[in-house]
Amino acid sequence: MIAQIKSLLPQIRAWHGPLTSQLVQEPGRFGLGRLPKRLLPDSTTRSICGFCSTGCSLTLHLRGNEAVNLTPDFQYPVNLGMACPKGWEALAPLKAPDRATQPLRRRANGSFEPISWGTALEEFVRRMREVQKNHGAASTAFLSTGQIPCEEMALLGALAKFGMGMVHGDGNTRQCMATAATAYKESIGFDAPPFTYKDFELSDTIVLIGSNLCIAHPILWQRILQNKRSPAIVVIDPRKTETASAATHHLPIAPKSDLAFFYGVARELICRNWISSVFVEKHTRGFSEFSTFAAAFTRERVLRETGLSNDQFEEFINLLAPDRAVSFWWTMGVNQGHEATRTAQAIINLALMTGNIGKVGTGANSITGQCNAMGSRLFSNTTNLFGGRDFKNPTDRADVARILEIPENRIPTESSWAYDQIIDGIETGHIKALWIIATNPAHSWMNQNRFKQLREKLEFLVVQDMYHSTETALAAALVLPAAGWGEKEGTFINSERRFGVLRKASRAPGEALSDFSIFRLIANAWGCGALFEKWSTPEQVFQFIKKLSAGQPCDISGIKDYAMLDEAGGIQWPCAEGAASSQISNLKFQIEQERRLFSDGRFFHPDGKARFIFEAPTPVPEPVNAEYPLTLLTGRGSSSQWHTLTRTAKSGVLRKLSPQSCYVEIHPSDAAACGICGQETLTIESRRGRITARAWITTTVPPGSVFVPMHYPEINRLTLSAVDPYSRQPAYKACAVRVSPSLI
Repeated sequence: MIAQIKSLLPQIRAWHGPLTSQLVQEPGRFGLGRLPKRLLPDSTTRSICGFCSTGCSLTLHLRGNEAVNLTPDFQYPVNLGMACPKGWEALAPLKAPDRATQPLRRRANGSFEPISWGTALEEFVRRMREVQKNHGAASTAFLSTGQIPCEEMALLGALAKFGMGMVHGDGNTRQCMATAATAYKESIGFDAPPFTYKDFELSDTIVLIGSNLCIAHPILWQRILQNKRSPAIVVIDPRKTETASAATHHLPIAPKSDLAFFYGVARELICRNWISSVFVEKHTRGFSEFSTFAAAFTRERVLRETGLSNDQFEEFINLLAPDRAVSFWWTMGVNQGHEATRTAQAIINLALMTGNIGKVGTGANSITGQCNAMGSRLFSNTTNLFGGRDFKNPTDRADVARILEIPENRIPTESSWAYDQIIDGIETGHIKALWIIATNPAHSWMNQNRFKQLREKLEFLVVQDMYHSTETALAAALVLPAAGWGEKEGTFINSERRFGVLRKASRAPGEALSDFSIFRLIANAWGCGALFEKWSTPEQVFQFIKKLSAGQPCDISGIKDYAMLDEAGGIQWPCAEGAASSQISNLKFQIEQERRLFSDGRFFHPDGKARFIFEAPTPVPEPVNAEYPLTLLTGRGSSSQWHTLTRTAKSGVLRKLSPQSCYVEIHPSDAAACGICGQETLTIESRRGRITARAWITTTVPPGSVFVPMHYPEINRLTLSAVDPYSRQPAYKACAVRVSPSLI
């Protein structure tokens, strides 16, 4: 049957209407025979996937009010009928036996007892108010996520800061996208990735930096494979990843030598006069100073610091020739470093100086991590005021107060601490109560043992999650059961700035509620429900988001409602009022499905010009030495697993597609030096902790380094408590370790 379906895919793609539904409901049209009636769905709905930031659309097949299956959406401009393993299994996490189905309170003996929602709300309010009374409003904080819809983020940020008086709140987007956001703001004036996915198909040279696209964003790799220009695909990564193996060129630079490399590339382009002088003169500032600075990064210095050969460097420079459309793409290999912001800006500098921005097949392009990390960056009201505004700016505060019809004095006049500063605040005693929503920092935060010790310093920890079994939930005083993807509605914003709609397809189990409903209950219990009287549904909050976006670079005031987003195949921001025409019948709108920014050369700084920003490289915070001679690299290990395995590990199919236990990649020369000759169990130690893992001896990891995937719960016992000074994003990608055969 699978072979029959594959042979019919070209015909299926050409049809209109709910194609995948037809395939299931009318198999006779495909020569497949009729399915038993009990297996047939009654209807379908479409929803954006809730894993990575690609933003694929999935067709959910419903029987009654329950999703029973799903298939990729053939008509959506992002995934074009494709889905990765996680997308195909997106429903599996909803059926897990460890779902949180009722509120839980920790007893004196450490066990949990089930309680009613009324009791849970009373406990939440009483204990949070008690902490605020004893230590001040700033002693309570929240940590949120890039995994919930914009509307839930907006309600949480408004409730916590305008209703409950919290000052500090951040999201786990800090762990993946803070660097890109900071780099864009400083360089081009706003957190604005300029590209559209179509650029993958239109580039002559595609440069992937610290990005294992095949594994982390498989559908985007498929978009590259649709490029008919025979592009050069360059992967810059210490490891020979799956993407590096499939690329046309691999530059295995030494870990954390990126900054020197890109400055050296800039110098070489300047020496060859491969600069778009007219563009630089009209649309940028600071190039002359940057040119002088880059002169120190000679080819000899770059080769020495990166470990590349002269031929490798020369070949790469030639791929940036002026007659080629060049696109630069980066992800966590850049973002999660000690000098990450300046590295991202070094990439942006290359795009600016060569004029490879605002045009087809070009761009300095950050690929987002989580499904709604961009929504978190723009509308979570955490470290930025709504819509990219500033808490410290009185005009911005007055603007938000007017739009939301709230007293201006309820808006904090200072910016929130970042994630790491909130964690440090627990250690110093400034943060006494913490509310964690849809994230698992006991697993994912750096230097895990320190985080566990800090839990003891909190007077109250609330965890709001789908599961009662996460490492963080198990440490909580109160657990609030939340609905997950597919059990609620709202919007996500993907990497290319596309708003898409998340639809409810199943009911949450037991007494679990959507995060949106929990926030409304808390608002009423706190006594600030009147502030959010008009925030009664996600789509009503979407209307507030539209108003908050108006006049900002991320303006979406021209998007009417969810139905318009559905009909248009998602819509990229900006889409200001008047940009969409509803003159076509019903809800069909004249909006280009693929739109890039800066085609007019005008950026978001007040003078319309982008900035060249640069700084001398700095040493890694923890260099290797005789005691700890190896550099630990971390990253995505499988396209079938997601972050901390909280959801993907619930799927038996996905578990079979990746190793069940922690493993470490080690180069044969290092394995021999450590006395390792096979797939034996190793001990890996850093200055912070130790773990055991199965050895995988391979030349895909460079000598002097080991690689451990980020998914396993033990990995962050090793990682270093270091952040980029500008983005405050953790530097997960490099620390010093040693390995030895395990005695276990």
